[in-house]
Amino acid sequence: MPILTGIFLLSGFSNKEEAIIASVTTDNLPEYYSVKTEDSLLIDDVVYPVLKNSYLGFKEAIAFKESGGDYNVINQFGYLGKYQFGRGTLKLIGIYDTKDFLNNPALQEAAFYANASRNKWILRRDIKWYVGHTIGGVKITESGILAAAHLAGPGSVKKFLRSGGTETFSDAFGTSIKYYLKRFKGYDTSFIEPNRKAKAKVPQLNNYFTALSEK
Repeated sequence: MPILTGIFLLSGFSNKEEAIIASVTTDNLPEYYSVKTEDSLLIDDVVYPVLKNSYLGFKEAIAFKESGGDYNVINQFGYLGKYQFGRGTLKLIGIYDTKDFLNNPALQEAAFYANASRNKWILRRDIKWYVGHTIGGVKITESGILAAAHLAGPGSVKKFLRSGGTETFSDAFGTSIKYYLKRFKGYDTSFIEPNRKAKAKVPQLNNYFTALSEK
């Protein structure tokens, strides 16, 4: 594990660039996860002893659910990378070259933050109105809302919340908004700043991690 990354993970960070840098390692942070069962895809059995409920814990939990933490994967429906982005969403945050995206871990981390930031702005009123309430049998939290928006888009999350849970959405694998609201509730996502015009921007230290990945 790169020494610099370890320092960031253990001591915290003060801005999104540091958070992105701290997220990128050549081995996808395996030392921070232990699996209780033989099936590593059973994400509910993964323990996060260091990352816990921080922003890093939030995004890594989503990453393991989406792709197992694999930066290079493309699923059968064409969703890309560690966080399984669709091409339309990538365009919204300023990414048009999907080949570069798949080969650039720092850009994928920047994309996750930018998308979450944009979604938080779109859903700012819903976060204010519904956090702390129970809808469809699920206690609503900010992190659950942002995770559900990653899965289904902010528009679908609005419909779910404002309909009292009657208008729902499931992806091609049958994963529902309700599941993401429940699975990813209770993380501290206050670090994510709402930004209507958020774009993915790679930190200056990207070349450092690119060099490491080529070794």
